[in-house]
Amino acid sequence: MTQFAPHRARKRFGQNFLHDPGVIDRIHRAIAPREGQHLVEIGPGQGAITQGLLASGARLEVVELDNDLHPILLARFGHLPNFTLHKGDALKFDFASLADDQPLRVVGNLPYNISTPLMFHLLKQSAQIADMHFMLQKEVVQRLAAPVGGNHYGRLGIMVQYYCQVEHLFDVGPGAFSPAPKVDSAIVRLTPHAELPHRAENPGILEQVVREAFNQRRKTLRNTLRPLLDADSIAAEGLDPGLRPEQVDLAGFVRLANRLARHSGASATQKD
Repeated sequence: MTQFAPHRARKRFGQNFLHDPGVIDRIHRAIAPREGQHLVEIGPGQGAITQGLLASGARLEVVELDNDLHPILLARFGHLPNFTLHKGDALKFDFASLADDQPLRVVGNLPYNISTPLMFHLLKQSAQIADMHFMLQKEVVQRLAAPVGGNHYGRLGIMVQYYCQVEHLFDVGPGAFSPAPKVDSAIVRLTPHAELPHRAENPGILEQVVREAFNQRRKTLRNTLRPLLDADSIAAEGLDPGLRPEQVDLAGFVRLANRLARHSGASATQKD
Protein backbone atom coordinates (compact mmCIF):
# COMPACT_ATOMS: atom_id res chain seq x y z
CA MET A 1 0.00 0.00 0.00
CA THR A 2 1.21 3.52 -0.81
CA GLN A 3 2.59 5.34 2.22
CA PHE A 4 1.47 8.92 2.87
CA ALA A 5 2.77 11.56 5.22
CA PRO A 6 0.51 12.01 8.26
CA HIS A 7 -2.42 14.23 7.37
CA ARG A 8 -2.72 17.35 9.50
CA ALA A 9 -6.28 18.22 10.43
CA ARG A 10 -7.40 21.47 8.86
CA LYS A 11 -9.30 23.97 10.96
CA ARG A 12 -11.06 25.46 7.94
CA PHE A 13 -12.66 22.07 7.26
CA GLY A 14 -13.53 21.58 10.93
CA GLN A 15 -11.54 18.34 10.99
CA ASN A 16 -11.23 16.25 14.15
CA PHE A 17 -10.22 12.70 13.24
CA LEU A 18 -11.72 9.87 15.26
CA HIS A 19 -9.10 7.35 16.45
CA ASP A 20 -10.51 5.55 19.51
CA PRO A 21 -11.09 1.87 18.55
CA GLY A 22 -13.72 1.37 21.23
CA VAL A 23 -15.77 4.34 20.03
CA ILE A 24 -15.39 3.28 16.40
CA ASP A 25 -16.63 -0.22 17.24
CA ARG A 26 -19.58 1.19 19.17
CA ILE A 27 -20.52 3.36 16.17
CA HIS A 28 -20.36 0.35 13.87
CA ARG A 29 -22.62 -1.62 16.21
CA ALA A 30 -25.10 1.27 16.37
CA ILE A 31 -25.26 1.52 12.58
CA ALA A 32 -25.26 -2.27 12.09
CA PRO A 33 -24.63 -2.17 8.32
CA ARG A 34 -25.57 -5.25 6.30
CA GLU A 35 -24.54 -6.69 2.97
CA GLY A 36 -26.68 -5.29 0.18
CA GLN A 37 -27.48 -2.03 1.95
CA HIS A 38 -26.58 1.31 0.34
CA LEU A 39 -24.58 3.60 2.63
CA VAL A 40 -23.25 7.13 2.20
CA GLU A 41 -20.53 8.47 4.48
CA ILE A 42 -20.04 12.23 4.72
CA GLY A 43 -16.50 13.37 5.50
CA PRO A 44 -14.78 9.99 5.86
CA GLY A 45 -11.48 11.67 6.72
CA GLN A 46 -8.77 9.02 6.80
CA GLY A 47 -11.29 6.15 6.89
CA ALA A 48 -11.66 5.34 10.60
CA ILE A 49 -15.36 4.48 10.26
CA THR A 50 -15.15 3.67 6.54
CA GLN A 51 -13.20 0.45 6.98
CA GLY A 52 -15.80 -1.25 9.16
CA LEU A 53 -18.68 -0.11 6.96
CA LEU A 54 -17.01 -1.70 3.94
CA ALA A 55 -16.24 -4.89 5.85
CA SER A 56 -19.98 -5.44 6.28
CA GLY A 57 -20.35 -5.95 2.54
CA ALA A 58 -22.58 -2.88 2.20
CA ARG A 59 -22.22 -0.67 -0.86
CA LEU A 60 -20.53 2.52 0.37
CA GLU A 61 -20.25 5.91 -1.30
CA VAL A 62 -18.24 8.61 0.46
CA VAL A 63 -18.30 12.38 -0.01
CA GLU A 64 -15.03 14.15 0.89
CA LEU A 65 -14.13 17.81 0.30
CA ASP A 66 -10.44 17.77 1.28
CA ASN A 67 -8.35 17.10 -1.85
CA ASP A 68 -5.42 15.88 0.25
CA LEU A 69 -7.53 13.04 1.64
CA HIS A 70 -8.67 11.73 -1.75
CA PRO A 71 -5.46 9.81 -2.56
CA ILE A 72 -5.35 8.38 0.98
CA LEU A 73 -8.90 7.07 0.70
CA LEU A 74 -8.34 5.69 -2.81
CA ALA A 75 -5.13 3.95 -1.73
CA ARG A 76 -6.89 2.30 1.21
CA PHE A 77 -10.22 1.44 -0.36
CA GLY A 78 -10.19 2.24 -4.07
CA HIS A 79 -9.57 -1.40 -5.03
CA LEU A 80 -12.77 -2.56 -3.32
CA PRO A 81 -15.78 -3.07 -5.61
CA ASN A 82 -18.23 -1.74 -3.01
CA PHE A 83 -16.40 1.61 -2.54
CA THR A 84 -17.03 4.86 -4.46
CA LEU A 85 -15.44 8.25 -3.74
CA HIS A 86 -17.23 11.50 -4.59
CA LYS A 87 -14.99 14.55 -4.47
CA GLY A 88 -16.92 17.61 -3.38
CA ASP A 89 -18.83 19.62 -0.81
CA ALA A 90 -21.57 17.71 1.01
CA LEU A 91 -23.55 20.95 1.43
CA LYS A 92 -23.93 21.11 -2.36
CA PHE A 93 -24.13 17.37 -3.04
CA ASP A 94 -27.29 15.85 -4.53
CA PHE A 95 -27.72 12.84 -2.26
CA ALA A 96 -31.03 11.94 -3.87
CA SER A 97 -29.15 11.26 -7.11
CA LEU A 98 -27.53 8.22 -5.44
CA ALA A 99 -30.86 6.61 -4.54
CA ASP A 100 -31.93 3.51 -6.40
CA ASP A 101 -33.93 0.48 -5.31
CA GLN A 102 -32.25 0.71 -1.88
CA PRO A 103 -32.92 3.68 0.43
CA LEU A 104 -29.79 5.45 1.56
CA ARG A 105 -28.30 5.05 5.02
CA VAL A 106 -26.27 8.18 5.77
CA VAL A 107 -23.32 8.26 8.20
CA GLY A 108 -20.97 11.06 9.16
CA ASN A 109 -18.59 12.55 11.69
CA LEU A 110 -19.85 16.00 10.75
CA PRO A 111 -17.73 19.15 11.07
CA TYR A 112 -19.35 21.22 13.80
CA ASN A 113 -19.27 24.38 11.68
CA ILE A 114 -21.59 22.95 8.99
CA SER A 115 -23.61 20.35 10.90
CA THR A 116 -26.89 22.28 11.12
CA PRO A 117 -27.11 23.46 7.48
CA LEU A 118 -26.00 20.02 6.31
CA MET A 119 -28.77 18.30 8.28
CA PHE A 120 -31.37 20.64 6.77
CA HIS A 121 -29.92 19.93 3.32
CA LEU A 122 -30.38 16.21 3.94
CA LEU A 123 -33.88 16.61 5.38
CA LYS A 124 -34.99 18.09 2.06
CA GLN A 125 -34.02 14.74 0.52
CA SER A 126 -35.31 12.54 3.36
CA ALA A 127 -37.75 10.65 1.10
CA GLN A 128 -34.72 8.74 -0.23
CA ILE A 129 -33.13 8.14 3.20
CA ALA A 130 -33.75 5.20 5.55
CA ASP A 131 -31.77 6.61 8.48
CA MET A 132 -28.86 8.84 9.45
CA HIS A 133 -26.18 8.34 12.10
CA PHE A 134 -24.12 11.41 12.93
CA MET A 135 -21.33 12.38 15.29
CA LEU A 136 -22.17 15.91 16.41
CA GLN A 137 -21.39 18.33 19.17
CA LYS A 138 -23.19 17.01 22.28
CA GLU A 139 -25.10 20.25 22.74
CA VAL A 140 -26.45 19.98 19.19
CA VAL A 141 -27.65 16.42 19.84
CA GLN A 142 -29.34 17.59 23.04
CA ARG A 143 -31.15 20.24 21.02
CA LEU A 144 -32.16 17.72 18.36
CA ALA A 145 -33.65 15.32 20.91
CA ALA A 146 -35.09 17.88 23.35
CA PRO A 147 -38.67 17.34 24.54
CA VAL A 148 -41.15 20.18 24.78
CA GLY A 149 -40.44 22.29 27.86
CA GLY A 150 -36.78 21.24 28.07
CA ASN A 151 -33.90 23.68 28.32
CA HIS A 152 -32.61 22.66 24.88
CA TYR A 153 -36.01 22.73 23.13
CA GLY A 154 -36.08 25.10 20.17
CA ARG A 155 -36.17 25.62 16.42
CA LEU A 156 -33.59 22.99 15.48
CA GLY A 157 -35.20 20.18 17.44
CA ILE A 158 -38.74 21.02 16.33
CA MET A 159 -37.87 21.09 12.63
CA VAL A 160 -35.78 17.91 12.75
CA GLN A 161 -38.43 16.11 14.82
CA TYR A 162 -41.02 17.16 12.23
CA TYR A 163 -39.21 14.98 9.68
CA CYS A 164 -37.51 12.34 11.86
CA GLN A 165 -37.52 10.25 14.98
CA VAL A 166 -34.48 11.39 17.00
CA GLU A 167 -32.43 9.10 19.27
CA HIS A 168 -29.49 10.35 21.35
CA LEU A 169 -27.45 7.12 21.39
CA PHE A 170 -24.28 7.85 23.39
CA ASP A 171 -21.70 10.50 24.21
CA VAL A 172 -18.07 10.67 23.09
CA GLY A 173 -15.34 12.53 24.97
CA PRO A 174 -12.74 14.83 23.36
CA GLY A 175 -9.95 12.26 23.83
CA ALA A 176 -11.42 10.04 21.09
CA PHE A 177 -10.30 12.57 18.46
CA SER A 178 -7.12 14.05 17.09
CA PRO A 179 -6.88 16.95 17.56
CA ALA A 180 -9.15 16.84 20.59
CA PRO A 181 -12.08 19.26 20.30
CA LYS A 182 -12.91 21.57 23.19
CA VAL A 183 -16.39 20.11 23.61
CA ASP A 184 -18.02 16.71 24.13
CA SER A 185 -19.59 14.95 21.15
CA ALA A 186 -22.47 12.52 20.79
CA ILE A 187 -23.90 10.03 18.34
CA VAL A 188 -27.46 10.61 17.16
CA ARG A 189 -29.75 8.47 15.01
CA LEU A 190 -32.31 10.24 12.80
CA THR A 191 -34.98 8.03 11.20
CA PRO A 192 -37.29 9.81 8.73
CA HIS A 193 -40.95 9.20 9.50
CA ALA A 194 -42.67 6.81 7.09
CA GLU A 195 -45.68 9.07 7.54
CA LEU A 196 -45.44 12.51 9.11
CA PRO A 197 -47.21 12.41 12.51
CA HIS A 198 -48.20 16.07 12.13
CA ARG A 199 -48.37 17.24 8.51
CA ALA A 200 -47.79 20.90 7.71
CA GLU A 201 -49.64 22.19 4.66
CA ASN A 202 -46.52 24.21 3.88
CA PRO A 203 -43.28 23.22 5.71
CA GLY A 204 -41.70 26.55 4.76
CA ILE A 205 -44.40 28.36 6.71
CA LEU A 206 -43.91 25.99 9.65
CA GLU A 207 -40.24 26.94 9.69
CA GLN A 208 -41.19 30.62 9.53
CA VAL A 209 -43.58 30.31 12.48
CA VAL A 210 -41.07 28.38 14.60
CA ARG A 211 -38.27 30.81 13.76
CA GLU A 212 -40.42 33.83 14.64
CA ALA A 213 -41.56 32.21 17.88
CA PHE A 214 -38.04 31.48 19.11
CA ASN A 215 -36.47 34.76 18.04
CA GLN A 216 -37.45 35.98 21.51
CA ARG A 217 -38.00 32.77 23.39
CA ARG A 218 -38.71 34.38 26.76
CA LYS A 219 -41.69 36.29 25.38
CA THR A 220 -45.19 34.89 24.90
CA LEU A 221 -46.70 33.64 21.66
CA ARG A 222 -48.95 36.71 21.66
CA ASN A 223 -45.87 38.91 21.33
CA THR A 224 -43.48 36.79 19.27
CA LEU A 225 -46.05 35.78 16.64
CA ARG A 226 -47.75 39.17 16.37
CA PRO A 227 -46.35 39.79 12.84
CA LEU A 228 -47.95 36.51 11.68
CA LEU A 229 -50.96 35.66 13.87
CA ASP A 230 -53.03 37.61 16.37
CA ALA A 231 -54.00 36.31 19.80
CA ASP A 232 -57.47 35.24 18.65
CA SER A 233 -55.97 33.13 15.85
CA ILE A 234 -53.58 31.46 18.29
CA ALA A 235 -56.43 30.72 20.71
CA ALA A 236 -58.55 29.34 17.85
CA GLU A 237 -55.95 26.57 17.44
CA GLY A 238 -56.31 25.52 21.08
CA LEU A 239 -53.24 27.34 22.37
CA ASP A 240 -53.02 29.92 25.14
CA PRO A 241 -51.51 33.09 23.62
CA GLY A 242 -49.77 33.60 26.97
CA LEU A 243 -47.61 30.50 26.53
CA ARG A 244 -43.91 30.82 25.84
CA PRO A 245 -42.66 29.06 22.71
CA GLU A 246 -40.80 26.33 24.63
CA GLN A 247 -44.19 25.28 26.09
CA VAL A 248 -45.69 24.51 22.65
CA ASP A 249 -45.24 21.05 21.14
CA LEU A 250 -44.67 20.20 17.49
CA ALA A 251 -48.37 19.51 16.90
CA GLY A 252 -49.23 22.98 18.20
CA PHE A 253 -46.75 24.68 15.91
CA VAL A 254 -48.07 22.70 12.95
CA ARG A 255 -51.63 23.86 13.72
CA LEU A 256 -50.47 27.48 13.85
CA ALA A 257 -48.54 27.10 10.60
CA ASN A 258 -51.51 25.51 8.85
CA ARG A 259 -53.77 28.35 9.97
CA LEU A 260 -51.29 30.89 8.64
CA ALA A 261 -50.94 28.94 5.38
CA ARG A 262 -54.70 28.85 4.84
CA HIS A 263 -55.12 32.56 5.53
CA SER A 264 -52.15 33.54 3.38
CA GLY A 265 -53.15 31.28 0.47
CA ALA A 266 -49.84 29.44 0.65
CA SER A 267 -51.01 25.99 1.66
CA ALA A 268 -49.44 24.04 -1.19
CA THR A 269 -47.38 21.25 0.35
CA GLN A 270 -43.70 21.66 -0.54
CA LYS A 271 -42.52 18.28 0.74
CA ASP A 272 -44.01 15.01 1.89
